[in-house]
Amino acid sequence: MAKYDKDEIKEKLSLEMVFDIVQEFGGDPHMTDFGFISTTICHNAPGEGSRKLYYYENTKLFRCYTGCDSYFDIFELLSKIKMLSQPNSEWTLYDSMKWVASKYGWGPTLQDAEDEVPNLADWKILEKYEKINNLKLEPPKEIILPEFDSCILDNLTYPVIYDWIKEGITKEVMEYNRIGYYPTMEQITIPHFDINGRFVGLRGRALGSDEAEICGKYRPLIIGGQMYNHPLGLNLYNINNSKDNIKKIRKAIVFEGEKSCLLYQSYFGISNDISVACCGSSISSIQLMMLLNLGAEEIVVAFDRQFKEKNDEEFKHLIKNFRTFHKKYHQFVTISFMFDKDDMLPYKASPIDCGPEVFMKLYRERVFL
Repeated sequence: MAKYDKDEIKEKLSLEMVFDIVQEFGGDPHMTDFGFISTTICHNAPGEGSRKLYYYENTKLFRCYTGCDSYFDIFELLSKIKMLSQPNSEWTLYDSMKWVASKYGWGPTLQDAEDEVPNLADWKILEKYEKINNLKLEPPKEIILPEFDSCILDNLTYPVIYDWIKEGITKEVMEYNRIGYYPTMEQITIPHFDINGRFVGLRGRALGSDEAEICGKYRPLIIGGQMYNHPLGLNLYNINNSKDNIKKIRKAIVFEGEKSCLLYQSYFGISNDISVACCGSSISSIQLMMLLNLGAEEIVVAFDRQFKEKNDEEFKHLIKNFRTFHKKYHQFVTISFMFDKDDMLPYKASPIDCGPEVFMKLYRERVFL
């Protein structure tokens, strides 16, 4: 019986492929000169852990520098994620190999007389998109994320957040998106909804600089023992609001963070909104397919200025990532990039952070590769 070859699959996996897998499971990876760094989804829920999971391209191995304190490959990482979500599962490393091979359309190559290891327990989220082929323009399989009880939103407070108003976000937009405040953790609350308006997650934005530095600016909230997290790579923030306009205009602007969508609504009107946020530094294949399924003919990538000077290492990584994304998907959709070539933005600023005039200039001068 034909079986999968672990070494062959691992050798076929490019850095970008591994990056995409980690992104889809909420690791929020960031490229480095040795590979990439992500949050510790090996032993934490997405958005909960620290940025201590390193992937080394030369060895194709991960190293967790906190809870796991060990090296492992992509197959073991997937098994760890599985066991984290379903501790009693009998998921095996071979199941992880089959999932990766199926994701990229690779068939088994080894012949073995032994029966193939059975796929015992269903991994609900994985099962629903494991057969999506990134290289075909097919409608994505429907992915239904777990829904939380939205009554929790009624128990939060909704004060005027003056710091955000000073940055340009209007009170009307904050009310429309149910931006609130959780005093126990001193966090601004940002509810996430899927394309059908189902409440699938609640993220908190830390106000204290020390806390943000240690734990990250954004992370899922824990209220009453319930963590309101979801795999960020399987949804797009604000798509429930902008989907009709994206269908009509056939264009979508993809920001990194939620605040950029709020600023876009504030500057150009809720009724004119075509923005979404991928909540990370890359767009997953699932997120892209969601936009294609709405009929988008152009994807405008409006990512943060993640470089200090032209031609520094971060600049080179950003350009490389843009080119890789374009090469992978340009045959399906027009892809443009809002790129700060004239140094109008400060380091790590979103294209919309400096006001509508700067944003429109960057938009008009966006780059088509």
